[in-house]
Amino acid sequence: MILSNYPHCLIDALAQYGQKPTGNLEWDKCILDTLKRRASDKALYAAMEINNVIKKAEEDAVAAKKAYPDLSDPAIYDMHYLLFLYVANNIVMASQHRQFVVDEHNKDVIRFLLYYFNNCSLAEQVFPGRGYKLHKNIMLQGGLGVGKTMIMQCFSEYLKRIKSPRFFHNLSVTQMVNYYTIHNNFDRYTFYEEESKGFMPQPENVCLNDVGLNDDKVFYGMKTSVLTDDFLLARNDIWAGWDKFAHITTNLDEKAMIERFTKGDKYGRLIDRFKTYNVIPLTGKSRR
Repeated sequence: MILSNYPHCLIDALAQYGQKPTGNLEWDKCILDTLKRRASDKALYAAMEINNVIKKAEEDAVAAKKAYPDLSDPAIYDMHYLLFLYVANNIVMASQHRQFVVDEHNKDVIRFLLYYFNNCSLAEQVFPGRGYKLHKNIMLQGGLGVGKTMIMQCFSEYLKRIKSPRFFHNLSVTQMVNYYTIHNNFDRYTFYEEESKGFMPQPENVCLNDVGLNDDKVFYGMKTSVLTDDFLLARNDIWAGWDKFAHITTNLDEKAMIERFTKGDKYGRLIDRFKTYNVIPLTGKSRR
């Protein structure tokens, strides 16, 4: 094939697409034009696909926002506050024949949690300087009987009735241990792989109450403390990878928490993971 008079630029352009010149100048120009159009079409379709992905993400974000009531509207906030109190008094505490008391020890905590569980950014302004964030888990700390578990029970029932994406199952360390005793695992409280589809776990939002309780008890060769540690480590992965929350309540103060969760964990992994919690102290005396 004689290519002495063949344009070198055409030879180089064809080579970019893995083609060699045929010697027919007009034919090779047509081939090059076709290859360029095909490459341009691929880029166009790729760009369209990227735009579709971005558009879907934006639509999902809008839909997610619409899933929550707008508690920045004072009238809507008041309505949900009254609903929360109704649920607390007539559903959660009805069997105890007493009223849910709001006072100086819990009123701001309740206000924060109403905003928080409804994904309202005003939550971050209730306790200025504490650095609370909507994306973090909740840790309620306080003495015996101050109402930590009761508040979380009330919010669980309230969120269930408004069909909130942040609804959580309320459970205790004792329940978790009993489940482990029966099933030899606590999958339902962590990744929930028994309901997985296509190797994808189905974790749910939960609140584990009384963390630190009966830590030294042994059930079928397994200490409660070991189960609690494994639960918290697994749930941190779930929070990071599946955007599912694991709130906790505990009687342990900060010093006791550090002492408890550095036992058997020289690397301090759990203590470090507690940075993913809004640590909220609940003050007052026992309400029992």
